[in-house]
Amino acid sequence: MRKIRYEQIDETLYSEVLDNGLKVFVLPKPDFHKTYGLFSTNYGSIDNEFGYTKDTIQKVPDGIAHFLEHKMFEKEAGDVFQVFGKNGASANAFTSFTRTSYLFSATDKIKENLLTLVDFVQDPYFTKMTVEKEKGIIGQEIQMYQDDPDWRLFFGLLQNLYPDHPLHIDIAGTVESIAEITAEDLYHCYHTFYHPSNMTLFVVGNVDPKEVLSWIKDNQNPKEFAPIRDIIRHFPSEEKTTIKKTGRLQMAVQRPKAVVGVKGLQKDLPKDNRELLQFKMATSLLLQLLLGNTSKNYLRLYNDGVLDDSFGYEFSMDRGFHFADFSGDTDEPERFLEAIKEVLLNFSKDPGINENSLNLLKKKMLGKYFQSLNSLEYIANQFTQGLFGEWTLFDLPEVISSIQLKDVLKAGDQLIKEEKISSFFIEPLKRKES
Repeated sequence: MRKIRYEQIDETLYSEVLDNGLKVFVLPKPDFHKTYGLFSTNYGSIDNEFGYTKDTIQKVPDGIAHFLEHKMFEKEAGDVFQVFGKNGASANAFTSFTRTSYLFSATDKIKENLLTLVDFVQDPYFTKMTVEKEKGIIGQEIQMYQDDPDWRLFFGLLQNLYPDHPLHIDIAGTVESIAEITAEDLYHCYHTFYHPSNMTLFVVGNVDPKEVLSWIKDNQNPKEFAPIRDIIRHFPSEEKTTIKKTGRLQMAVQRPKAVVGVKGLQKDLPKDNRELLQFKMATSLLLQLLLGNTSKNYLRLYNDGVLDDSFGYEFSMDRGFHFADFSGDTDEPERFLEAIKEVLLNFSKDPGINENSLNLLKKKMLGKYFQSLNSLEYIANQFTQGLFGEWTLFDLPEVISSIQLKDVLKAGDQLIKEEKISSFFIEPLKRKES
């Protein structure tokens, strides 16, 4: 069992890779009553073309990772939620572009709940009848999101930035794509991506690390799994993708909605893991300096009526992609677009990007970070993203403290390029003339 001590945040992380490849992490929090367990597979909605060799790569229906997540809770003996409920735990699951995660939280019967989590995820049960029943349920969920203007705005932007990449497809798929899913498809994806070697178990709370690891080892040792094999995931070439500059949609909204996005190129990213983590944090600081709610740009555009309280931005960085998006409600979408573009493209000359402002924001970022460590859910979810090798959530204080103004400007040079900027608008429905 490996033990890593993080003095700056007063945390000790225990970890071990089991013989079957499963990565287990335990973070004891003796002052907490609750324990949180997260069992994740490195498999999400974008992983729809894959194989073990180039000759065996095949494409599966869109939305299958999310469909699989839904079906995992249903067993021949009944619903797993009821088992968690009897043991006093709450359970849930979620699918993202790159991960599928199953979780529980409880204050009692931790061993029972943890083993229930591991066992049900490692015991698939799909039949033709249960798969057909689920299609109607997920179809309703898809339709619900299709009626959500903010969801449509976000995916409208992704369709512009990633027209050939599965990132632009709704995580749940489409009604047409899920209609194609069979029980055989689910088993195929399950056995490919739910192998222990592609999964991470993270336990945080009032637990003893040695005890937790012994529970997991005793649980895993009798189980048989296929040999560990590398998975080949196929994605379209980034160089061949043409970004669509703009798009628009009419929906039942009171005011227009606008979003501006900047697509980052993977080839521009640092290769070193620490530098990659530094790039992520430096970019986040850059966007705060440019358009955070205390920045001069934000206040100027707010006073000019270009932005209002609905404005927000985010920098997303995950396996195989990274982009920034800026969105809000606005009466003048085109003016919104031009204002955001002007701020972004002139970042290197922006007077708001200076040593003093950067140091203040770094302190603010560190304060939020230390506060976030009081959330077991945040710790588990952020840690298990695993994008930066040995560099993890617990190394952030060191990385943030080390960022200098030149790092922020370099991040801007790597990300912000005019040809990689796109916009998408949602407009109110036009009234039909009588």
